[in-house]
Amino acid sequence: MDYKPLNYRNLNIAENTFMPNTVKSYNNRTFNYWARSLFQRACSTIIFDKIPEAWEGAPKDFLYYCLFRYGFVAVFDLPEYGITFNPCTLSGYNIYYQFTNAIISNPAIEKGLNLEIDKDCALLRLTPDYMGIYDIIAYYAEKISTLDVALNTALINSKVGMILAAKNRNAAEGLKMALDKINRGECAVILDKTIVDDAQTHEDPFQLIDRDIGRNYISDRLLNDFQTLINNFDTEIGIPTLPYQKRERMVTSEAESKIIDSTSRSIVWFDTLMASINNIKKLYPDINLSAKLRYDPEEMKAGDNENGISENDFDRPNELL
Repeated sequence: MDYKPLNYRNLNIAENTFMPNTVKSYNNRTFNYWARSLFQRACSTIIFDKIPEAWEGAPKDFLYYCLFRYGFVAVFDLPEYGITFNPCTLSGYNIYYQFTNAIISNPAIEKGLNLEIDKDCALLRLTPDYMGIYDIIAYYAEKISTLDVALNTALINSKVGMILAAKNRNAAEGLKMALDKINRGECAVILDKTIVDDAQTHEDPFQLIDRDIGRNYISDRLLNDFQTLINNFDTEIGIPTLPYQKRERMVTSEAESKIIDSTSRSIVWFDTLMASINNIKKLYPDINLSAKLRYDPEEMKAGDNENGISENDFDRPNELL
């Protein structure tokens, strides 16, 4: 997932051998917007409720970025910085094919560090496979970005309710002028009579092709698809959602099933994070570090039971959490 600089020849091959090469799903501002938005949305699912004082503020933001982007950071102790963290490159394997060394290269550290894991440093990990979750973010950002284009096109097409065909150039220019004035907000448009009256054939100079906007309007369905993709992403990262198709109140079994579905991956991430925090505390017992899930499934189930959800409870407003 890391960026690797490419020269013109590499870029030309990469862009023009992709079919169709006119589709630019990732190299656009819309994708960048949604990737940033979804990344911040994902970071909200885990809270560091206790963190070293030196890590507060901007370092904490950097910690979130590294964990969710790369999947891990190395935590180590330096005399001039105390216990700190940094992104690193992993090397070496033990008998269980786990990494044994963390290589750190930072301009603020004069010499690069090659630290032995669990002896000179410890890893703070988010995922058990040493990866971040940017693949999830990119997957949904690409789909939402593509749908965003379709939505913009549908909205533009729904603004004009007719197609006009002109018999000659004068009539076409007159229609353009009229539409410009209408779009500018003028309540009435006056055309030259010679444009309307064809002296040679006495036939109508304008042809009107009606468009059934009501039948062809798809923006509402695109917006529903938009919400579905957002809900699917939330389910992936651990944010409970309520499908917009669900008109009645969810029964207890449905609510619990939705909670389990939406928090399954975040629980794996949280368990991996807590296990790595325990390893860090073995190496640095005095470190003040702990985390919790923003949407804890056990707390949400308890909250539902307190609210009195029952399988026959369909009369109250549509709500889940």
